[in-house]
Amino acid sequence: MRSVRTGWTVVIAYAAVAACTQLLWLTFAPITTGTAEHYGVSETAAGWLANAFPLLYVVLAIPAGMLLDARLRPGLAAGAVLTGAGGLVRLGGDSFGWALTGQALVAVAQPLVLGAITRTVARSLPAAARTAGIAASSAGIFLGMVLALVLGASFGAGHLRALLLVQAVIGVVCALALLLALRTWQGSDLPPESSAGELEPGALRAAWNDPVLRRLAALSLAGFGVFVALTTWLQALTEPSGVSESAAGGVLALAVAVGVVASAVIPAFVTRAHAEPLALRVAVLVAAAGCVVLALGIGGVPLTAVATVLVTAALLVALPILLDLCERRTHVAAATAANLIWLAGNLGGLIVALVVGALVDAPTAAFLVLTAAALLALPLLPRGVHLGNPR
Repeated sequence: MRSVRTGWTVVIAYAAVAACTQLLWLTFAPITTGTAEHYGVSETAAGWLANAFPLLYVVLAIPAGMLLDARLRPGLAAGAVLTGAGGLVRLGGDSFGWALTGQALVAVAQPLVLGAITRTVARSLPAAARTAGIAASSAGIFLGMVLALVLGASFGAGHLRALLLVQAVIGVVCALALLLALRTWQGSDLPPESSAGELEPGALRAAWNDPVLRRLAALSLAGFGVFVALTTWLQALTEPSGVSESAAGGVLALAVAVGVVASAVIPAFVTRAHAEPLALRVAVLVAAAGCVVLALGIGGVPLTAVATVLVTAALLVALPILLDLCERRTHVAAATAANLIWLAGNLGGLIVALVVGALVDAPTAAFLVLTAAALLALPLLPRGVHLGNPR
């Protein structure tokens, strides 16, 4: 019982820091236009305050995963420290350079934090509680997104310095909480973390050679690509349809809030019913349908909100299902395998966000690109495919 309580303490503290990586990542997403004006740069340049995250994730995912598999505690602690430091650096000066530097630090932290999700849960909780642990951690990640969008809409670009200060305080507090929680692992009766020698040189190759993990990575590439592009560019793409900056931020916050609840509840039912392929297929079709509605550019804020909720909630529910399947497929190289999923998702986010950013003045075409990207996932889910091993 003590180990379970200790484990959940670590998982909750982990979820808080994971939430902070998303909070800091999406700081400027709901106020892209206002941020560009505040710093005197173009909207495209302001978009890089978010786009730097998938770019650096692609570069750092595998090294970070290997570090976490060899030294989970110090790797995760480094991610927490970098997250808090990035929030503080953004306060160094009221310029685009300081903002970008702070974002880069958090972007370096992100693969160390997010890549640890399955291994942290597996080391903290017994097998029967791991689906719940992964769902809770994923929900924490998404809750950070909600908080970013709510704070962005509440403060607006007109109070950017105050916004950065509030987020820095949150980041530092959560980082300290995780550092304290990690110390309890030494006093718990859970199995000790892996030694460096347990990480085989061929672990990455073995993970990549697993056809199921390759399929999960490809699904992540398509789904996360759509999500990143949508959260990055929704405000700019819907502005011609009469959706204001504050309204776009509110729509995104509502959409992710619904996704938080859905992702915390639905995966457990899906796992018990062994319905992962069906659930993922439904998520793809719902996301594609929502993108088509957004491409029509009609209905103003209400229809934009409904469509965005459908797209976002569907994709957020899919993520913990993918990560849970990943955890069931891996053992020693769990963080490396998880970061393969995140790497593919961030690569998709980088590619799709760049394409959509180039179409920011053509919203219909941009949303149709998102529709096509979502539908690319369908061939990866043949009916009846066995994706994971039961615990």
